[in-house]
Amino acid sequence: MNKSKLQQSGQIQSVIVFGVGAEQGIGAAVCRRFAQAPYKLYVVGRTENKVQRVVQHINQQGGHAVAHIIDAENRDEVEALFTRIRQQQEYLAAVIHNVGGNIPSLFLNTRLEFFNRMWRSTFLSAFVVAQSSLDIFKQQQSGTLIFTGASASMRAKPYFTAFSMGKFALRHYVLHLAEQYRAAQIHIAHVVIDGMVDGDRVNKALWGLGRLLRLTRGTGGLNVEAIAENYWMLHQQTVAFWTHELDLRPYREQF
Repeated sequence: MNKSKLQQSGQIQSVIVFGVGAEQGIGAAVCRRFAQAPYKLYVVGRTENKVQRVVQHINQQGGHAVAHIIDAENRDEVEALFTRIRQQQEYLAAVIHNVGGNIPSLFLNTRLEFFNRMWRSTFLSAFVVAQSSLDIFKQQQSGTLIFTGASASMRAKPYFTAFSMGKFALRHYVLHLAEQYRAAQIHIAHVVIDGMVDGDRVNKALWGLGRLLRLTRGTGGLNVEAIAENYWMLHQQTVAFWTHELDLRPYREQF
């Protein structure tokens, strides 16, 4: 089913964004961009007040967004959301997985509990979301599934062993899925975010030290609205030419 036919069908078209936090963040920016389509946005995160602020902004701007407080690592909670969409007979246009924060740790001081927590957020949540998404996409014979990666998906750096482990696994998993489901007209993509993001998570880290580091690194940080525009571009690609991996970095970033 192509996009032009869907626009004429009158069927509700929805998009799910997992990992929505602060308003100045990748998840929230992606929600705002896709809401312009317009799509019905399922704004999914773990912190209710943050998710509600994003939903309120979209609805005030004339969009259609609903909040869902879900732990993306919890299979039952994730499947319940997809079951609801299926029961409401909505067309699921896209799912964006933006879960997993970058937390540094010294390797020899890294506790097993921390290592397991990082693995669950960076990879296990993606596994759970992908299974539920592809179950619907296969029935539709279409859909877009995008995962947020990092420079850690490509190379490990000191203090980020646990984070790199999950992101390495995520990248190879996504690229395998992209190959496997391409024939079903399902577009799966992995986005490498290389550099500090100009968002609340960085700017408010360590009582403002994160913002100072972002500014003094010389790159200025990656603009979240620009990142969201690239996610939208991936979703708009036709089956004739699909990008399965996109590398986003500031023009002054050191390769």
